[in-house]
Amino acid sequence: MKLFYAVFVLGLLASSPSALGTPAQQADLIVYGDYLLTMDPAQPRLHDAAVVVQGDIIVAIGTRAEIERNWRAQVTLDGEGRVLMPGLVNGHTHSAMTLFRGMVDDLDLMTWLNAYVFPMEGRFVTPEFVRVGAELACWEMIRGGTTTFVDMYFYPDEIAAVVERCGLRAVVGAPHIDFPSPGFQGWEDSFAAADDFVRRWQGRHPRITPAFAPHAPYTVSPQHLQATVARAAARGAPISMHLAEAPAESEYVQEQFSTSPVQHVAGLGMYDAALIAAHMVQLDAADIALTAAAGIGAIHNPTSNMKLGAGIAPVSAMLAAGVNVGLGTDGAASNNDLDLWEEVRMAALLHKVASGDPTALPAGQALAMATRLGAAAIRKGDEIGQLKVGMQADMIQLDVSQTRHLPLYDVESHLVYVLDSNDVQTTVVAGRILMRDRKVLTIDESSLRAQVTAVSDRIRGALASQQENAS
Repeated sequence: MKLFYAVFVLGLLASSPSALGTPAQQADLIVYGDYLLTMDPAQPRLHDAAVVVQGDIIVAIGTRAEIERNWRAQVTLDGEGRVLMPGLVNGHTHSAMTLFRGMVDDLDLMTWLNAYVFPMEGRFVTPEFVRVGAELACWEMIRGGTTTFVDMYFYPDEIAAVVERCGLRAVVGAPHIDFPSPGFQGWEDSFAAADDFVRRWQGRHPRITPAFAPHAPYTVSPQHLQATVARAAARGAPISMHLAEAPAESEYVQEQFSTSPVQHVAGLGMYDAALIAAHMVQLDAADIALTAAAGIGAIHNPTSNMKLGAGIAPVSAMLAAGVNVGLGTDGAASNNDLDLWEEVRMAALLHKVASGDPTALPAGQALAMATRLGAAAIRKGDEIGQLKVGMQADMIQLDVSQTRHLPLYDVESHLVYVLDSNDVQTTVVAGRILMRDRKVLTIDESSLRAQVTAVSDRIRGALASQQENAS
């Protein structure tokens, strides 16, 4: 009996560093979850577990017992009834276009752009418009569990400043186009401004990556796309661009250059660059093989593509070929929200009905597109998209405790087919809590609402005047 007692006591001492005189390590933040979904293929999920954060880095992952035995933190977030997982990656959007949400709907891409969007942008887009619209977008994304986004819109300094204040992570693309656009006469001044933006923001803030953002192959000439490639290479900066988005683009490129959009830009050197290609709807087998071989990141925007009648991207074929395919919302003017959970579910369902195969794009793969694969597609796979020691502490908690969530058999299936953005309870980026218990902590919602109302009232008046003139 004495021997048994001695062995029992030694076992307790061995399991408790503090009992042996070794104090628990101090951290800044510990986040718990009844379910911990890492999106790390080597360690996909844990139950009743936690992530430990020091500064902006994950320093430990383990079961509750392991973490509480070895760590203490200034702040802890309870995980009862919650799923803890990486934050979502929105690979393509136009943040400030939240202010054009619902402005005009149910049109094809070119009519939508040329008859409404481009004219309204010319009339209303100013630095103030972009600041307010970007802040509205960031509020929406924080609420929905998006922690990183890739943006392409005018006045990128305003967008970057909003991102810096609100705490999100972003690749901020500075647009350049061959035609007059808000603040610019055409290619020369817009490209010069984009280059200056990239130069000034490179290395300026750890959560902000500046990028070049030529609009598309049908709005930027071959020589100008080549200039973008050369300057991006000189700066060591990524490029974000719409590519193979719709039939009208493919018809234009075929007519002008006798090839496909992918083959066209690849021939100009863009496939040798750090390219993030948005949409990628109009691809054939040769395009997919070229995209895979070049390591180009493709961003699938299912809701926007469906709404504009642009077609269905060959996502399953791209994934099978080894392309890193992420998800994007596109802008709120063509979606009409920035809810990436909606894109996850839409992607999973769309490719089942398109192929007639209910096993196409299963839940786990769709979820990977919004996290691990999406991070790789935007060339940040070594920083975000998984919960692993040494990576950035970007994570979210989702509530699965409500009656409507019952029963829960498979956590990945539940996340894709049951939960939505309203179930996100906590958003953390770089170790900073941006939302807790559904309350966004880094943006003043009441002030934001007042500013959005002021801008939208002016747009509403312009639309009414346009309709009167048309009649």
